[in-house]
Amino acid sequence: MRRSIAVKPVGAWNAREAIDRVVLDADDRQRRRIVLTGENGTRFLLDLKRPISLRNGDGLVLDDGGVVEVHGAAEPLIEISGRGFADMLRFAWHIGNRHTDLQIVGDRLRIRRDHVLEAMLAQMGASLAPIDAPFDPEAVPQAAGAVNHDH
Repeated sequence: MRRSIAVKPVGAWNAREAIDRVVLDADDRQRRRIVLTGENGTRFLLDLKRPISLRNGDGLVLDDGGVVEVHGAAEPLIEISGRGFADMLRFAWHIGNRHTDLQIVGDRLRIRRDHVLEAMLAQMGASLAPIDAPFDPEAVPQAAGAVNHDH
């Protein structure tokens, strides 16, 4: 079976050269090792040294030199906007305080649909727009010797 042991970040390679593409939601793009099959039938083992957050548009380099594009599956999201920087900072703080995945897209925030968070944000004055789009939440850097702080 073909293997992929390297990732080319989005923008660092020409996606037109991809031999295939895999469509994965945000959770399925948090991987180290898994067998994947592309839309055109390319079957390979993703075999990375450590878990990584694959981004929409990354390229998985195969051992024969081919590259398979990672495509984020459309997910039900809510896009959040506010009246200015202070609003957006406050919204982001409250979302992060609830340990919820968050994507920053220009001057807007995106989270997965959640009626409780949507009600909280609306009460805070946020403008909310439901969308279906690939979700690329901010990745949390893994520090050496990091401690899990469940609370």
